[in-house]
Amino acid sequence: MLDILFLGTGASIPSRDRGMPAVAVRCGTETVLFDCGEGTQRQMMVSPFSFMKIKGIFITHMHGDHFLGLPGLIQTMGLSGRKEKLFVCGPEGLSDAVNTFLSICEGEIGYDLETIDMVSGDRLAFGGFSVTAFRTEHTVPSLGYKFTENESRGRFDRKKAAALGIRPGPDFSRLHSGEPIGDVTPDMVIGPPRSGCSVVYSGDTVPCRELSSAAMGADVLIHESTFSGKESELAETHRHSTAVQAAETARDCGCRVLFMVHTSNRYDIKDTLAEEAERIFADSLIPDDMTLYRVSKEDIRSV
Repeated sequence: MLDILFLGTGASIPSRDRGMPAVAVRCGTETVLFDCGEGTQRQMMVSPFSFMKIKGIFITHMHGDHFLGLPGLIQTMGLSGRKEKLFVCGPEGLSDAVNTFLSICEGEIGYDLETIDMVSGDRLAFGGFSVTAFRTEHTVPSLGYKFTENESRGRFDRKKAAALGIRPGPDFSRLHSGEPIGDVTPDMVIGPPRSGCSVVYSGDTVPCRELSSAAMGADVLIHESTFSGKESELAETHRHSTAVQAAETARDCGCRVLFMVHTSNRYDIKDTLAEEAERIFADSLIPDDMTLYRVSKEDIRSV
């Protein structure tokens, strides 16, 4: 089960209602952040998430609206007593940028900070999940990311175990943890492993093969939707996607739900972009800033 918190859903310029791009995904006690626009740390402070629990920050590209929240957040973690290592990852140029702004800020942060310039296919594993980078197509080097929850044990068949002479109680627990009981082995009473949930975050990009490949069968697609479908030529010029293109990708890839972010202030978002997308892919949503969704194999719902 995952929690997705939309900290900032706007594009390029903040508005009264929408901040700069930032999405937090939490699995168990571990959290990762995708993009870190200006104001992200403040959004975290007033949210149910703790920025001190962030294990990794994944930047999609080096445009200011996607990474200028990093310096303040990194320093605030240090001032708040962080000791745990933090990974900050992104495309080519990320490490140089972080080293530069840390060199001109006074004081030590007090914890280990590892910066990684990722390329397509690079994967970073955490306790309960992993994050894999894939190439996208924007005006500068850019990446998208796929968050994949680890597999979980298969379902334990209590009736079958009892029929094989296993007594309920400690022996059930031992079998479920992988220990044989006499002649009864775990594979006789436990189903196949269950796949975890997956979330794909596009960053800024035109539709591309690598994005579609990563999104195939994903539970959640978080896709930029900067422009209306009526302005597809403008979107192509600026190497962004339209709401129509985001919906087409979600539909063609068999995703369960599409969350549309990086929406331009020029539109009445609900009446224009949402309607365009819903005509193509019914489960299209434009989340507001600070909305929280819970994702499981059973359902995807706001909480």
